Amino acid sequence: MKIKYLLPLTLIGIAFVRVPATTVIPPTFEQLVQQAELIFQGTVTNVHSEIGENVKGNAGSSYTIRILGGTVGDETMEVTDTPKFNVGDRDVLFVEHNNEQFVPLVGITHGRFHVQRDEQTGRDIILNGEGEPVRDLTKLGREEESATAAEAISPDQLKAAVQKQLTGQADHPAQ
Repeated sequence: MKIKYLLPLTLIGIAFVRVPATTVIPPTFEQLVQQAELIFQGTVTNVHSEIGENVKGNAGSSYTIRILGGTVGDETMEVTDTPKFNVGDRDVLFVEHNNEQFVPLVGITHGRFHVQRDEQTGRDIILNGEGEPVRDLTKLGREEESATAAEAISPDQLKAAVQKQLTGQADHPAQ
């Protein structure tokens, strides 16, 4: 008789357990490049990104990334820990499985590098998903920060590193 009441109480208890946010192991730079099906720099417009330059794959003249969530009428669905894009954002994106997963970026926020003008130097620099300047690509996924005394890398340096990584992959195909 007691077991009859225990099961519903257990199920109610489980329903109130808080589910933690998704935890993602930060990928290394090599993993970002390898896993991405498409890498490009673009600027966010109302609904889609304008392509600045393809780095891996072919996005065509425009490319739409579908991320779970958004607002339709009075209804809003927001998925925590997903990148938020705003009109005018300039990014280098590492895309995988677009239209197949809730965030089609390698490592969710780790597959987005924001391009921002450095007010002190006047040059464009790359910021990671946490908004911190990226200074050393070899430390991505290996340390919490890639901060050193060096300057933040530029978008052109990031794209050149991707090209170098891709050339290295072609020279040494996976076994």
